[in-house]
Amino acid sequence: MSSLLNLSELIPSFQSRGINLSLSRIESTIHRMGNPCMAIPAIQVVGTNGKGSIASFLESCLSKAGIKVGCTVSPHLINWCERIRINGEMICQKDFEECINNVKGYSPEEQLTPFELVIASAFNYFSINQVDLMVLEVGLGGRLDATTAHPYRPLIAIAGIGLDHCEYLGKDLKNIAAEKAAVITPESIVISSKQHPDVQEVLLKATKKQNSKLIWVPPLSNDWELGIPGEIQKENASVAKGILEELPSIGFKVSTQDIQEGLASAKWPGRLQNTSWKNLPLILDGAHNPHAIRQLSKERSIWKEQSQGVHWIIGIQANKDAPEMLRCLLKKNDLAWLVPIPNHQSWELEDLTKACPEISSQLHKADYVEQVLETLRLKDKWPIPCPVLTGSLYLVGDMLQRLRAKTQ
Repeated sequence: MSSLLNLSELIPSFQSRGINLSLSRIESTIHRMGNPCMAIPAIQVVGTNGKGSIASFLESCLSKAGIKVGCTVSPHLINWCERIRINGEMICQKDFEECINNVKGYSPEEQLTPFELVIASAFNYFSINQVDLMVLEVGLGGRLDATTAHPYRPLIAIAGIGLDHCEYLGKDLKNIAAEKAAVITPESIVISSKQHPDVQEVLLKATKKQNSKLIWVPPLSNDWELGIPGEIQKENASVAKGILEELPSIGFKVSTQDIQEGLASAKWPGRLQNTSWKNLPLILDGAHNPHAIRQLSKERSIWKEQSQGVHWIIGIQANKDAPEMLRCLLKKNDLAWLVPIPNHQSWELEDLTKACPEISSQLHKADYVEQVLETLRLKDKWPIPCPVLTGSLYLVGDMLQRLRAKTQ
């Protein structure tokens, strides 16, 4: 049995197959598979940042209510099996491999992308296990995303929409919002927190065109306990709560108690996650675009002694707007330690100092994350606030894997 930590033979690499947005390949494949899950309703979660948190809140609450829920999320942090779950339990390695190979058998000429392979496999797995309801997190965009191949999506949850993946979705917010709003199905119910005015305009037009119901929800108050840390989670949890309150429209019901307990027990690693390295506190956050970095910058404003400066350990993929991210993130007295992201092209210190000379004195270079942590450990006092590893979910996932390996 092959290891899921080395799937080069089972799933094509993103480098070789890449991102190729289209519905034709996966639609053709799932048709040959007999359209698994076609009659099972799906809650589709779309947006730029916060999709995974909303999906996790939904999954937790639905599980509390005794509803058998299949959930897909992306990307994974350590293990591909994280992407396919039923009531919070990820698919086992044996079933994952069987599902992938089964899909490949139906699509020898389709050349599915890695994401399409996983989504088609999820449909197969959920059908075999007879789930009642599905939560589908969009991978990229929406209009041509593999999750949109599912025909029965009566409830749409919309996370915060900002600029990201502009090379695929468009250069401005309206274009990006339009790609994401294209998932809205006729007469569906759409739940969203407050958005940028340009995004709101697009959503209003899209829901009107589809004769859909658009509900704007305010952030939850401090009276609600949330299992995922961060102020932004009040908005994400509110979207999840709004979706759950509309479930009677498709024949399901979740009690207020189930919602309260589900929101409080939800978990989503790599999002303001408090962990430790050599018994020293460390925060991991996967903010990987300007929209998410701005929110992280807001979060730090409430941290203890943050005005003394924060040590950011940051790796940024070469296709991201790193100068804008750093300008949003760095405050007076902050230092940013730039590290490469394993197995991904990353921004180099030299390029960043040229792109944003005004903060060049705050930028440092390291060969790997532990090199920075060792440097900080040898100082007289561990920093307060503690160091924050950010900039990429791939970087966060790699660190989580390293931390897990040391505890085993």
